[in-house]
Amino acid sequence: MKQMKIGKITQALVLCISVATANAQQYHNVLKYGAKNDSSKLATTAIAAAINAASKAGGGTIYFPAGKYLTGPIHLKSNITILIDAGAELHFSDDFNQYLPMVQSRYEGVDVTSFSPLFYAYKAENIAITGRGLIDGHGKKWWDFVEGYKQDQPRSEWQITFDGLNKDIVLPDDPKQMKRGFLRPPFIQPMYCKNILIQGITIRNSPFWTVNPEFCENVTVHAVTINNPHSPNTDGINPESCSNVHISDCHISVGDDCITIKSGKDAPGRKMAAPAENYTITNCTMLSGHGGVVIGSEMSGDVKKIVISNCVFDGTDRGIRIKTARGRGGVVEDIRVSNIIMKNIREQAIVLDMQYAKTNVEAVTERTPAFRNIHFSNITGQVNQAAYLNGLEEMPIENITFNNINLDAKTGFTISNSNKIELHNVTVNTQLGAAVNATNVNYLVLDGVKTFTPLKDVPTLKLNNVNGAYIYNAFPVNETSRYLQVSGAATKSITLGVNNFSGLTTPVVTDAEVKEKVLVLQP
Repeated sequence: MKQMKIGKITQALVLCISVATANAQQYHNVLKYGAKNDSSKLATTAIAAAINAASKAGGGTIYFPAGKYLTGPIHLKSNITILIDAGAELHFSDDFNQYLPMVQSRYEGVDVTSFSPLFYAYKAENIAITGRGLIDGHGKKWWDFVEGYKQDQPRSEWQITFDGLNKDIVLPDDPKQMKRGFLRPPFIQPMYCKNILIQGITIRNSPFWTVNPEFCENVTVHAVTINNPHSPNTDGINPESCSNVHISDCHISVGDDCITIKSGKDAPGRKMAAPAENYTITNCTMLSGHGGVVIGSEMSGDVKKIVISNCVFDGTDRGIRIKTARGRGGVVEDIRVSNIIMKNIREQAIVLDMQYAKTNVEAVTERTPAFRNIHFSNITGQVNQAAYLNGLEEMPIENITFNNINLDAKTGFTISNSNKIELHNVTVNTQLGAAVNATNVNYLVLDGVKTFTPLKDVPTLKLNNVNGAYIYNAFPVNETSRYLQVSGAATKSITLGVNNFSGLTTPVVTDAEVKEKVLVLQP
């Protein structure tokens, strides 16, 4: 019996040792492939060798122990994990030639062949970049080249190469940026990949957009720190034309938008017809940036089914920004934003702008974008302007709701060219102007809208050429000189429900051009 037990124990030990050995073999330490962790030489070839060895074995982990590594672009293959351990730093070369040959890429919604991204994968599955280490893109040389480039100077060798590889690309409506032919590479850009994990790492000094998956499925970005605060167009996380994207617990401070959702620009985006859909963004903090979470303006392939929740924006130019223009086409719909705190916002808390580029009214075609079914709730903040909604005359913004909003703002809500807009339990404490200023709006519901900083001779609500409004549950403070002002010859069907105007001498002012009286329902 003892011999049998000992035999079983021995077999178990052998099995454990075999499993441990097999697991150890799955880790490919880049030092064993010739990389130096004192940044004394480029590790590009050694890293590629480690990836190739792991790939031939069916997959594995490329391990970077503590130290500093100098490298060119890293191309991932299926079933490869990059593990950058605590204390390890990957410093990417700023020698542009290291990022040749050019590869299939996407630049601001246009499909191109350009410099290799720093981390790149094409049609790969089950890839990851993880760890507690640092990756540094050394982007300044890239930024300086673009910022200093003049249209009349001789074409560089890189631009000539770009021109030759992109003769037949579909150009956006305004192709000027493409004509320069020098497009900085994104930091991390998987193309047409599935099952992607980016987790734990710290990223800084990206040449261009930082985490930029394109046409990918099932993408997770978790607990990532991105620091590019003083650099041009270094957006944080830009998943473009992807499906099933999960972004959580990230900390972002960048020189452009913190998180941006896109799906292609103009004719190139409509041709690919690849929407951005099924995204969740939660538990993130955003500091420096043009916007906290931004949709567009490249949204020609549609953006839909997006949830943004439990985030803090502190110091961004704007909070939530959705933008487009005539010529883009595409639809932005089914968006939910909730539980957001905004502080020190230099412009608007919320923007829905369909005239991001100023254009003339045109017939509704495939070039006409649309915003609809977008809902905001449980938002507090200190901002410059509460909200700016600006639709197109030929395609108004439609079905937008605001619930439980409390903002201290210099100016309030500005709403124009919009249909089916509802505000419920919204408080805007303004320094200038009305809390809500609506123009050319059809079907407006204002429920419990208030300000605790009323201004002399300034209404809380100002409606101009509004067709159909229902206003109820108002309880303005006694210092309010007037609650509602109605103007515009096209204004009609304005109804007051049950409100408490007991402290007001003049709750409603109707300008002379208004043809219909405001209907007051008796309680």
